[in-house]
Amino acid sequence: MFLAATEAVTHAAEAGIAEKAWLIPLLPALSFFVILFFGKKLPKGGAESGILAVGASFALSVFVAIDWISNHAVVDQHWVWWHNGDFKITIGQHVDGLTAMMFVVVTFVSLMVHIYSTGYMHGDVRFTYFFAALSLFTASMLFMVLADNLLQLMVGWELVGLCSFMLIGHWFEEKNNSSAALKAFFTTRTGDVGLMLGIITLFFAAEHTFHIDTINKLALEHEIGHGVLVAGAVLLFLGVMGKSAQFPLHIWLPDAMAGPTPVSALIHAATMVVAGVYLVARVYGVFWEGFSIEAGGINWMALIAGITMIIAAALAFVQDDIKRVLAYSTVSQLGYMVAALSVGAWTAGVFHLFTHAFFKALLFLGSGSVIHAVHSNNMSEMGGLKKYMPTTFRTFVIGTLALAGIFPLAGFWSKDEILLGAMEGGYPYILILGLIGAFMTACYMGRCVFLTFFGEYRGHGHPHESPRSMTVPLILLAIPSVGIGLINATAFGIDNFTRWVAFHVPDVHEFHLEHHEFNPVLAIASLGVALAGLATAAMVYYWQTVPAGLRGATDRGGLRSLKTLLIEKYYLDHLFVDGVVGFIKGPLARATYWTNQKIIDGIVNAVGAGTRIIGRFTYDVLDQKGVDGIVNGIGVSASETGGVLRLVQSGRVQQYALMLFAAVGLLGLALIFFT
Repeated sequence: MFLAATEAVTHAAEAGIAEKAWLIPLLPALSFFVILFFGKKLPKGGAESGILAVGASFALSVFVAIDWISNHAVVDQHWVWWHNGDFKITIGQHVDGLTAMMFVVVTFVSLMVHIYSTGYMHGDVRFTYFFAALSLFTASMLFMVLADNLLQLMVGWELVGLCSFMLIGHWFEEKNNSSAALKAFFTTRTGDVGLMLGIITLFFAAEHTFHIDTINKLALEHEIGHGVLVAGAVLLFLGVMGKSAQFPLHIWLPDAMAGPTPVSALIHAATMVVAGVYLVARVYGVFWEGFSIEAGGINWMALIAGITMIIAAALAFVQDDIKRVLAYSTVSQLGYMVAALSVGAWTAGVFHLFTHAFFKALLFLGSGSVIHAVHSNNMSEMGGLKKYMPTTFRTFVIGTLALAGIFPLAGFWSKDEILLGAMEGGYPYILILGLIGAFMTACYMGRCVFLTFFGEYRGHGHPHESPRSMTVPLILLAIPSVGIGLINATAFGIDNFTRWVAFHVPDVHEFHLEHHEFNPVLAIASLGVALAGLATAAMVYYWQTVPAGLRGATDRGGLRSLKTLLIEKYYLDHLFVDGVVGFIKGPLARATYWTNQKIIDGIVNAVGAGTRIIGRFTYDVLDQKGVDGIVNGIGVSASETGGVLRLVQSGRVQQYALMLFAAVGLLGLALIFFT
């Protein structure tokens, strides 16, 4: 039943505008319906509605963030809309530092994507539909971020997946695009089975509640058995593996590049793929205890994250499609975020999510600008574009340096905190893999820049700078890519992000995540590794000064086999598509068909034949000879009786009088003889 009453808890005297945070997802949700029903009648095809709604949400997000920084007022408010005894289902909002940060990231990146798309998608046959889906995508992610309970979070989680399916397959007329959308949908749904089972497990383990703070509290206070927590954490992490593209469920993300480039930017920077990282950060108490993160060493989440970092970075080296290079980069960087959370560096993981959103959105929109100019995704058909596209070139280089972790850009500060957390948390293998990944990141991104913007133009069109609707968002994204990391520049004693965004569970005072001081040696080492990666890329792809003995080395021996392995993407697509899907479509489908035809249909046919025999027996024997025989016999008897009666009932009065006197005579004789 619906209840008018509101149950609210505000952990501060003055929550201010944060109590109105529910408006932030509501505005783009309303925009979705406006565009869907009236978009084609609007002057800009509905784009103006999306931009206005997301712009208003961004402004509200900034106010909520300022309010949080000023007051640190946690708002935990929910409305009960159905209950059965003590069991309640609620919809609510939980606003803290993590929520405020995610609001700013999602709305800002989405606003840039909306503005950019007015130029990139101009003239598209489904222009209005695109902006409607974009608004719903943004609203779904914001709704998930706002959730105070796992059930509501799952609703937002699934809506994000639905929107990604709609947008990846936007140009569904081409089979590759529709196949990519289906691949993304089914792969992430595979992980979502684990998510749903994990939520169910935690619901029953945590006194029949979906409330996130309550679940975290019970987990950290050991009120939930360790075995159940392990099961819950593993099941939830299956959902994270699908959504945040962790090995081996990362295979959908590169294919998702089939969608329009603005969609790729939104998916990779602020919505779909960071949803899994956000889930781990939000329900961290379960993962902390379930994976025994404090103990150090090896845990399943850290192992998967470490593998993801390296294998995705390696795959970026053999891609010709510029968007696929960035896609594998995203997979690798998601590995860094999950790795940070898996080693206890909660702030580092969330901080990297924050900084990565800006420069990865910048890189994707920059790649879209290039594609828009040369009408090709392939870097082999680019080259020399820096003189034709100066704004795109400069902003793309800024994004590259930030991603590579070059001082003092944003990526340097967040990457350094991850490595520091791994070293101090007792996870040396994550530190080593992180440094190797840093070298590889700088190297493949250097390759991307040199092949795209340097040398001679190798394409067939006439490259040109993109319109202002596309370049202005690039400039606006380049600004935080340069300077946003300074809000947590621990080398200079600045730790604002650490103070503003922290994992906190009410009434669990003994739990505190350790904060690590800046380590200049490690920072210099990581910076040196990144510079070495850029230098290697320059040597190979710019100066082309590769030693003669190394030229063509990838076409010989073991390196040739490694190159083939990378081109085939570790044969994982063959395993899943040809193996699992092929098995389902082939032998399993044939076996199912045979079972259906021979067994199920055989049983049904046998039952049908038996029913016919029983029916015939019932008709011939029971009905015709039994029931009808009895009825007919009664009829014959009645007919014969009726014949006798016809003789008696003749209608002649004289006959009746004779019978009357005869009866009286017989009665008199009876009285004489029997009395």
